[in-house]
Amino acid sequence: MTSITEMAAPVPAGAACAVPDAAQLQSREQQLRRRETLLRVLLPVAVIVGLLVAWEAVVRINHIPHYILPAPTRIFTTLIDNWDTLAPALWFTTKLTLLALLAAVVGGVLLAMAFALSKWVEIGLFPLAVILQVTPIVAIAPLILIYVSSTTAALLLCAWIVAFFPILSNTVIGLKSADSNLRDLFHLYKASPWQLFRYLLVPSALPYFMAGLKIAGGLSLIGAVVAEFTAGTAGRETGLASRILESSFRTEIPMMFAALLLISLLGIVIFIVFSALSKAVLGHWHESEMKRER
Repeated sequence: MTSITEMAAPVPAGAACAVPDAAQLQSREQQLRRRETLLRVLLPVAVIVGLLVAWEAVVRINHIPHYILPAPTRIFTTLIDNWDTLAPALWFTTKLTLLALLAAVVGGVLLAMAFALSKWVEIGLFPLAVILQVTPIVAIAPLILIYVSSTTAALLLCAWIVAFFPILSNTVIGLKSADSNLRDLFHLYKASPWQLFRYLLVPSALPYFMAGLKIAGGLSLIGAVVAEFTAGTAGRETGLASRILESSFRTEIPMMFAALLLISLLGIVIFIVFSALSKAVLGHWHESEMKRER
């Protein structure tokens, strides 16, 4: 009688080697991740470089004067030559943006906590926050500049108004999005209000807060620039918007583009920093930032 072992087909000697082990799979996964990271960097850089080359070619081929449309190389040269003037303005705009964002984070989070703890506070104050959000900053900036004696404080207030609402709104939504069943569980085990806030409400609100922070970072920069445009300030203690205004009065178009380039780069850096912060805070536990297997 033939046994099952004898009936089984012989296994080729190299068959065991055909199945990748855990180390090979991990190495392949790391290679794919490095390749994806490299593509995420190289692809946008290639697109931007291609657009700049096309811009340079159009200006040179058509002999467009620099006072109408400067070439990227001329903008870069202007940026280097006028760095002593642009660097203090860049620092002023950066400082104004970060201070406004810090004030928006502190005020927005504290007010959101008050809204989450008391519905009457939310009913009474939330319409005022909406009014500040929907009123164009260009319309109220002249009034702020009239009533606030310090120009820097007025600019800071304008930037704060623009950045405040996204922090407040997103944090309120996050605090209210905590699972009701988990709330009941915390109450069932007689958790203190601090334990409820720390272990349930904060983790629930954190993804919403980080999303609002990325939005508010760009809006605070926009508010600072728009407020300075409205103020029309000039002098040494001014930001990049003032450099743009001065250049427009003198018809120095390359200087205008150089200042605009610095504003754009500042906004990009702010977004990248807060995106990295969001990934560091949420990457190990929240679905919005966790890496998914493909």
